[in-house]
Amino acid sequence: MEPLLEVNNLGVEIPTRHGTVHAVQGISYELGRGERLGIMGESGSGKTIAALAVMRLLLPPARVVSGTVSFDGRNLLEMSVRAIDRWRGAEASMIFQDPLTALNPFLRIGIQVSEGLEIHRGLSRTKALVEARRLLERVQISDPERRIDEFPHQISGGMRQRVAIAIAMATRPKMIVADEPTTALDVTAQANILDLLRQMAAEEGTSVILITHDPAVVADFCERVVVMYAGRIVEQGTVDEVMDLPLHPYAQALLESVPQMSGPRERRLTAIPGAPPDLTRPSEGCPFAPRCRQAKDRCRTERPLLRTGPSGRSVACHFAPLPETPVIRGGGASR
Repeated sequence: MEPLLEVNNLGVEIPTRHGTVHAVQGISYELGRGERLGIMGESGSGKTIAALAVMRLLLPPARVVSGTVSFDGRNLLEMSVRAIDRWRGAEASMIFQDPLTALNPFLRIGIQVSEGLEIHRGLSRTKALVEARRLLERVQISDPERRIDEFPHQISGGMRQRVAIAIAMATRPKMIVADEPTTALDVTAQANILDLLRQMAAEEGTSVILITHDPAVVADFCERVVVMYAGRIVEQGTVDEVMDLPLHPYAQALLESVPQMSGPRERRLTAIPGAPPDLTRPSEGCPFAPRCRQAKDRCRTERPLLRTGPSGRSVACHFAPLPETPVIRGGGASR
């Protein structure tokens, strides 16, 4: 699959009065054209900061300290602010975690949906509002004629997220970054939003990066997954591979912490012991070692490199085996 986005050795630091936070530490991944990629990890893993760096939306004092971000052959980190403003919206959009704060509370919904159409597609205000009504109908918002004149606080959380998707899709971008787009929604609304995002991305051929802490969301929506911990990538692979046979102990622990719908009712949830490390003081060894049930002396003194096997799987663990061929869902490692 031809890559649309290539992130190479991306590093982000945030100076604070308590020291410099090494929020993202040399991550590399690709996003194919039309692909749905999940970036998964618990809070503080660096997944959102990495996405904001890709979108050139980091706020000072956060800064990119290493790496390149190539989009369609252009290094986004070297582009001017004016060029990035043209790129962001026309070719790439972002759906934020909380649509209530992402949407402007003082502007009517129709104005917010139509704004990108005026700026990036050159439509007049009248034509842009007509298109905005069509977009609201397309994202399954009832009575778009009325909703277009309402303010964000007048509609439900699920409906606000649909508006955010309409805004993101309005200019038919090549890539959408969706940051925890279903976190605040109930299960039914979550499923509807994922179905809607999947459908619209498929119709437009849009690539999607989905940022989440929820393995179930990744399994339902994504084709490939990147697992992050303490600012680093610890595992990469197809969703089938990682969900059926996680290689890194952290990925294993994440999946074990998901509630099971089958099995004994008295089964207790498996929690990951301890807490994420202090990123102002990166460890010399594996950052997951203090919480890892499989850790050995080497893990505490030597940082594991991200190794890629013949099958394309990648894992940053001294002792995790790499399968020789891709894992087939439900069949374990194929040999």
